[in-house]
Amino acid sequence: MSPVAEAEARAASAVVAQQFPQGEAAVKLDRKRSRRGVLFRLLFLGALVVAVLSLLTLLYTVVNQSFGYTALESTIPPADLIAQLGLPPETELADLDSEVLVAILQEHVSRNAGRRLEREQRFFADRLVFEPEDSWDALCAGSEPTPGCTLPARDQASIYQLVLERVVEPNVVATWSLSDSLLDRASIEAEVAADHPDARLEFRSWVSASFVRSPQNPEPELAGIRTAIFGSLWVLAFTILFAFPVGVAAAVYLEEYATDSRINRLIRTNINNLAGVPSIIYGMLGLAIFVRVLESLTSGSAFGAGEPGVVANGRTIVSAGLTLGLLVLPVVIISSQEAIRAVPQSLRRAGLALGATKWQTIRTHVIPNAAPGILTGTILAMARAFGETAPLVVVGASTFITVDPTGPFSKFTTLPIQIFQWTSRPQPEFQHIAAAAIVVLLVLLLALNATAIILRNRFQRSY
Repeated sequence: MSPVAEAEARAASAVVAQQFPQGEAAVKLDRKRSRRGVLFRLLFLGALVVAVLSLLTLLYTVVNQSFGYTALESTIPPADLIAQLGLPPETELADLDSEVLVAILQEHVSRNAGRRLEREQRFFADRLVFEPEDSWDALCAGSEPTPGCTLPARDQASIYQLVLERVVEPNVVATWSLSDSLLDRASIEAEVAADHPDARLEFRSWVSASFVRSPQNPEPELAGIRTAIFGSLWVLAFTILFAFPVGVAAAVYLEEYATDSRINRLIRTNINNLAGVPSIIYGMLGLAIFVRVLESLTSGSAFGAGEPGVVANGRTIVSAGLTLGLLVLPVVIISSQEAIRAVPQSLRRAGLALGATKWQTIRTHVIPNAAPGILTGTILAMARAFGETAPLVVVGASTFITVDPTGPFSKFTTLPIQIFQWTSRPQPEFQHIAAAAIVVLLVLLLALNATAIILRNRFQRSY
């Protein structure tokens, strides 16, 4: 063998030995790789532990503030009202029917106050309680009839809420968290006896059916999230109506019809970039376009459906829904593109080979097979929109409103904005109801995510 060939052979052997070590070198390399693998596994495990601990800390904080002892002082305790009616002590005030609750109002509320309440909304559909019939007829026949002339009669829950506000008048003088209530009950009872001798101590769940059913109230003891939930659902409905068809149609065009041109590549790049734009920017866009430029449309005045003097500047549910629709539109497009791209090309070729047009193939083969991914991505995008606050604050959502939205051109608030407003208040009672509202929001978000999983499993197809 020539010296050159020997040198090349030695070089080749050295390269092989370096890439595929033998003997002791192989053992050392094995140990090094093993140590490196253990290190990265511990790193990933640590990241998982940190994530789980963060989530548990969040849940603990929310649940800890949603339950606990409260010291209540009432003008007339509910037990005294039950005793005055001659009912058994175990009877709950909330279980009384409308007739008995109105009788309590008649006894403890002045006639003028009762007339104001009845003019806002009457207690019974077939008779009046505080207002005389002749004056009621005159009010309803006037140019500006009172709301009670057109609104339906109050239900039992609404009348019970009035009894709490006007008669019982509960006032929370002290609160404690769940952990303190469970671990330090004796000192809590001693503190109440010393500092609030007239108060009654009771374990309270701030998350309750009455909390969900009640509208917002300046008193935290009586405040609820009904109006905020209705507002969130109205806004989410318009977000879906705008983002879903537009997003899916755009995804179909980009995946099935668009050519690989410079313009289409630019469009795809911008859609991907828009998915990462801060939400407050979309709020500014919605304020400029939907609230100001399209004011006549979003306020309803162009259709004769607006509320002059009440809903102004287009700060309505329509504007909020369109703004959030723009916010989640890139996410819907991208997730729909991925779902459409995952459909095998063989299905398209089979449809075209059988004589179907391209649109028929897309409509009957591509979209049905991509439906699980499209629906999953859309619902997850809606879950993000459901929890947004910044764009709605910019668009003009109300922070305090007690009237439920009745249409697309109504004033509104949403659950995240309600939580934000309560957490900014210094009183500890507002921190408790904010935590309770967070629990409700988490339940609704989990329901949306569960719906996404169910739909994905329901329409999932294997090839």
